Amino acid sequence: MSSSPIDRELLDPVLAPALERARTLPAEAYTSQAVFDWESTHLFEQGWICLGRADHLSDPGDQRAYRIGIEGVLVVRDHEGTLRGFSNTCRHRGHELLEPGTSRNLRAIKCPYHAWVYQLDGALGGAPRFGDLEGFDRTEHPLVSARIEEWHGWIFVNADGSAPSFVDHVGNLDELIAPWEVGRLVVAETHEYEIAANWKTITENYHECYHCPSIHPALCDVTPVDSGQNFAHDGLWVGGNMELKDFALFPDLLISLHPDYVMTHRVDPCGPGRTKIECQWLFPPEAYERANFDPGYATEFWDITNREDWLACESVYRGLQSRGFRQGPFATSEDEVHTFMAMVAKAYVDGFASKPPQVHQPFPAVA
Repeated sequence: MSSSPIDRELLDPVLAPALERARTLPAEAYTSQAVFDWESTHLFEQGWICLGRADHLSDPGDQRAYRIGIEGVLVVRDHEGTLRGFSNTCRHRGHELLEPGTSRNLRAIKCPYHAWVYQLDGALGGAPRFGDLEGFDRTEHPLVSARIEEWHGWIFVNADGSAPSFVDHVGNLDELIAPWEVGRLVVAETHEYEIAANWKTITENYHECYHCPSIHPALCDVTPVDSGQNFAHDGLWVGGNMELKDFALFPDLLISLHPDYVMTHRVDPCGPGRTKIECQWLFPPEAYERANFDPGYATEFWDITNREDWLACESVYRGLQSRGFRQGPFATSEDEVHTFMAMVAKAYVDGFASKPPQVHQPFPAVA
């Protein structure tokens, strides 16, 4: 167990089981570089992180490199169609096998530094000028594996190999989203944003509509702001519904289930006050067969709502940096924000993330 990055006395109010007695996370949870570095290691490198949709790696030989904290991960589709993950580090001198954020399709994995070549299953296939080196055995130098899972069309990785099973990670969220058959949905549009705010403020904003009458007039016209109920959590996720069903799979994937499409936000923390967001809209294949299909009715509406949210989150982050900030109370409609914050506070105390404590009584889970 590692020591908490924040004084336990500041976390105890967050973990209070009664909502009326609980308080928000302290400012340093958002503004401190030391806390951000702790989260990068304990919540992201040691957790199950969503890398995006698996259809980006659909053909044998497809390869893509990712960066999670200080860990580099290479994901490949092998000749049998199996998705595999490896440390993005050559076993020779440590050069990256592929530049993070880039992709390629090759029959093998080739290091660009000294041309060591690996098979798509990670076995070393060739090491130039090592053939006459006495005692050199290629079988002793395979790529180091990383844990990879495909779930409803998304790719997840546990970079350091220490997380609990992925089944335990998602818990009963699997059965809640199953009716949408998300694995067969196709991305219609992707928007990318960069926000001057801490990643947690974005998730917290996502979990309440207390703010909706103030900043989302268009959303309030189509969705009752008091229609929500929360679901019982059996995994590392928090969520409920507001006519729509909204879930946050800890720590980086926000899933919004709509009647005719699914919208997601993938959260990529870049610093205490800088976060990148990838927002995608997924539709069933049949929608694309309609001659007049245009996802704009969804993407344009939610792009406006997104930008309203980002401005609010940036303002929150600036306020958190003020000497006048104090840990604040929760409104009744912010109970899932409290649950998320308690989940983070518990992770600080324990040294690892686990399913959220039942700090208040949720509604029974419904599909």
